[in-house]
Amino acid sequence: MLDIGYALSRRFPDPPQTDYRTADVHALRHDLFCGDVYLADTESDRELSTAWGWVPVLDFAWALCDIAEDLDRDPRGARSPGPHHATLDFTESADLLSFTRRFGWVEITGDWPAARDEGPLTFSHTELRREARDFLHDLVADLTDMHEGLADNPAVWTLMSRFPRV
Repeated sequence: MLDIGYALSRRFPDPPQTDYRTADVHALRHDLFCGDVYLADTESDRELSTAWGWVPVLDFAWALCDIAEDLDRDPRGARSPGPHHATLDFTESADLLSFTRRFGWVEITGDWPAARDEGPLTFSHTELRREARDFLHDLVADLTDMHEGLADNPAVWTLMSRFPRV
């Protein structure tokens, strides 16, 4: 089973003067909510995780949902032999998460040293889509509890309506 999680960084806090109600998409995706993220296979007890402290976690969740959709563009769906590729690049770094879909399965690999040692994680595309959207909704719920005004941000409304829970 796929588990996606995060931890916000204490070393890179959001600027105290931030008005979350009016923060633009660039700020939401690249400047705020820094921390670390992980993707874990709970059955094999393996994970791909960052330990940098500066990954914009909302951007990660947003990009993960985009990738799940991009990997599903072939009208044949799970019958498509692929391979279909997508990458998630981390801001301020050359490190990548690579996604390869073949039929209904997605293989996820990281190219930084600790991730290469771990090897690829494999999940069904359906599970990746569901868990990515659940992660996004859970993350936004956590962030709106912590940051006054974020729930009133139109960019957040648009994001949440674009990727409803499945």
